[in-house]
Amino acid sequence: MSIAALIFDFDGTIADTEEAHRQAFNAAFLEHSLFWNWSQGRYGELLGVSGGKERILAYVDGLAASPEEKARLAGIAPLVHRTKTRIFAELVESGGVPLRPGIARLLREARGAGVRLAIASTTTATNVEALLAAALTMESRGWFDVIACGDIVPAKKPAPDIYHLALASLDLPPESCVAFEDSAKGLAAARAAGLPTVVTPTIWTAGDDFDGALAVLPSLGDPDVPLDVVSQRVAGGPFVGLAELAKLVNGRSGRAAA
Repeated sequence: MSIAALIFDFDGTIADTEEAHRQAFNAAFLEHSLFWNWSQGRYGELLGVSGGKERILAYVDGLAASPEEKARLAGIAPLVHRTKTRIFAELVESGGVPLRPGIARLLREARGAGVRLAIASTTTATNVEALLAAALTMESRGWFDVIACGDIVPAKKPAPDIYHLALASLDLPPESCVAFEDSAKGLAAARAAGLPTVVTPTIWTAGDDFDGALAVLPSLGDPDVPLDVVSQRVAGGPFVGLAELAKLVNGRSGRAAA
């Protein structure tokens, strides 16, 4: 079966954004006179919670504070998150968050081949549009038929809701698409929606369980940043393009049929 669409997670998948997010959270806390500081270790733990507002609420819930103070902090969480989103966009616009290897190449290849593009992410559309404009072109928002983001579905990953929405918007069956993720909860969401999924972990998710993935690779690779020898055996070449994806998908289909 030919591939009709590629559906990308955003944070960690299109770009390794998590360190910029961590810095933006800490800066937002200071703006709101909240003297919290999320270390890399603490932020890594909080990544188990999907969504920025939800991470703040989870952190508040674990504080040694009175019920009244926790209620106050929970009440200002949406405002703190909006501040964090603004700061993150400023970091992105400064060019501090590059795309991961292979992303720009694969996006351009897909566009040239008429393969549709979509994003299915728990981040905000503002974050997506800011990074695409800074790392690609101002017009790159228009490359994507669907940008499904944020709070527009009832449940976030690992629930499959955001992928169901993307597939419905594309009007395509899941078996004709390939998803790209970087975490176990993202993989669970994509697989629950029936999508074959390529996983490219980051330092934040390298210890996750990726059972059921179509392939697990350090990145998608590029001609000037090729995959290592072991990963090339998995990918079928020094980098992942549409031909390699088709072989991976059809290979899995063949094994399933057998």
